[in-house]
Amino acid sequence: MEKLILIVHLLTALSIIGLILVQQGKGAEAGASFGSGASQTVFGSAGGWNFFSKVTAIMATVFFVTSFALAVMAKDNAKVGDKVLPELEAVQMEILEEVQESDIPSVDEDIPSAPVEDIPAPAGTE
Repeated sequence: MEKLILIVHLLTALSIIGLILVQQGKGAEAGASFGSGASQTVFGSAGGWNFFSKVTAIMATVFFVTSFALAVMAKDNAKVGDKVLPELEAVQMEILEEVQESDIPSVDEDIPSAPVEDIPAPAGTE
């Protein structure tokens, strides 16, 4: 089932790309650059929806639904296997041991501080 949805998802994505590339933009005529490209209507001179706009909207809806279905299937199939988890815990313990054995100074050690004269004062407080 997942492979079927994935194939539909891929074909839908490719069809959306093709449909968008085939469509002509608003005001793409030669007269558009001189101000006579579209009338003063809400949807331009071409009117509302044409065939390509409707098919693109349908394909976008199908793409959304298949994306949602694939996400739900991936969530249901996501599990941490018993083989992986102990290996990750072993690697984590090795890293923690390396960090504890390293020469990183801790906060408890005496860290020499700079003399007060070496710290610059804010402007205007002198």
